[in-house]
Amino acid sequence: MTWAVRVGLLALLLASYWGAYQHGRSVERAEAGIASAQRDSGERLAELVGERGARKEEQQHAMAQEEARAHAYKEHQVADAGAAGADAIGSRVHDDAAKLAATVSCPATDSGVIARGQAATRAAMVLSDLFARADARAGELAKAYDRARIAGEQCMREHDGLIRR
Repeated sequence: MTWAVRVGLLALLLASYWGAYQHGRSVERAEAGIASAQRDSGERLAELVGERGARKEEQQHAMAQEEARAHAYKEHQVADAGAAGADAIGSRVHDDAAKLAATVSCPATDSGVIARGQAATRAAMVLSDLFARADARAGELAKAYDRARIAGEQCMREHDGLIRR
């Protein structure tokens, strides 16, 4: 065998080894690509499932909050109607008290009795005014209490809706 044939055979042997090595590398890359694609596909599927679950949970929370808001709105309507009725009754009572205070007098001819009657009329007017102010303040406090109670109950309903689901 000549030197050129030997070099040719050696080159052919090296080329076949190189070809086998490159084929192995390409197979390995293909397998790694498939594994990576499967992993990415699984991760994306898990991500989508997680997003759907989170979206569904978020929608349930929003529905619970909306239910609580609707219930609170109805309670506000009832409380406002009750307050309006109480205000109307209070106005009639105030008018009656003012009329009563205005009519308090002592029919007499004695100046001392007349002075006492005038003092009694002034006292009745002051008491009537104090009554009107106290009643108005009580109405304001009742409205504030109703708003705070309704807001607290709404908060509890929303919280329970979040916990329950």
